[in-house]
Amino acid sequence: AAAAGSGGRADNGYGSQPPRRRRGPGALATAYLVLYNVVMTAGWLVIAVGLVRAYLAKGSYHSLYYSIEKPLKFFQTGALLEVGKYLLGIVPSSVVLTAFQVMSRVFLTWAVTHSVKEVQSEDSVLLFVVAWTITEIIRYSFYTFSLLNHLPYLIRWARYTLFIVLYPMGVTGELLTIYAALPFVRQSGLYSISLPNKYNFSFDYYTFLILVMISYIPIFPQLYFHMLHQRRKVLSHAEGHKKSE
Repeated sequence: AAAAGSGGRADNGYGSQPPRRRRGPGALATAYLVLYNVVMTAGWLVIAVGLVRAYLAKGSYHSLYYSIEKPLKFFQTGALLEVGKYLLGIVPSSVVLTAFQVMSRVFLTWAVTHSVKEVQSEDSVLLFVVAWTITEIIRYSFYTFSLLNHLPYLIRWARYTLFIVLYPMGVTGELLTIYAALPFVRQSGLYSISLPNKYNFSFDYYTFLILVMISYIPIFPQLYFHMLHQRRKVLSHAEGHKKSE
């Protein structure tokens, strides 16, 4: 679940290593990937503009979630298509890692924020939404320009630098939002299944959410230090390449 951490998605796809692709995707696959990343970049820009407009109109940052709820759900759920790219081998990366990272954000979007309406006005929601938005605009722009072989250094730098702040910011917002949801989940019994029933199976969603929060403890440092390692490798490679030109 810590992979939901904004800004710190373990690097995958075209940007995980300095350009060392064995065999790039074919022309049709490349066209699809470019289109997908352009659409996703535009979608997250719409969310960013929506946040700014709502803030200017209200004069307050409280409860801005409602102004971008629909596009956020749409484009965050649209990230599920990323799993398909890896399953089909269009982009070389770990299917399991990608699925885990995407599903964790979709889970927070639908199973927590959407399902527990009482938390939607929490400032912690805005915290992870802002972190996700900045991260995704940079990430999808990075992928688009990488596919077109015209990656500006500024975007590369932002991709491997801003996560230092955005990842902890997003994770903090996610954890605080799950924590805020706990009393409402316990009171309502949301998504919980109690015995007896014909399947002889029980499930306590309240306990599950606590386990999700605990899972951040081992996963967050691992992904964060992985990204720091990638930053050193990618940016040092880029600097060396610029000097050699």
